[in-house]
Amino acid sequence: MKNKDYVSIQDMARVLGISRIAVYRKVKKGQIKAIRIGRSFAIPKKYVDHIMGKTLDEKDRNEIDKAVSRTVKEYGEVLKLLGRD
Repeated sequence: MKNKDYVSIQDMARVLGISRIAVYRKVKKGQIKAIRIGRSFAIPKKYVDHIMGKTLDEKDRNEIDKAVSRTVKEYGEVLKLLGRD
């Protein structure tokens, strides 16, 4: 696929370091958003950063904030001790 707005399954597999089949499975499960073009799939570039973890939506940010708060609450003293070493 030569269109600059889309990434092929093969290119996405190379970027993620996994097989093409694994990318196809992720597309079929809905873990990677892709559009169907004929018998092939194309991944819009706007989703690539999200897939790579470079952008976070509000829901993801909230989940991370909650996890960090819970970790600090439960392991705060241990983290302080580790910080001294």
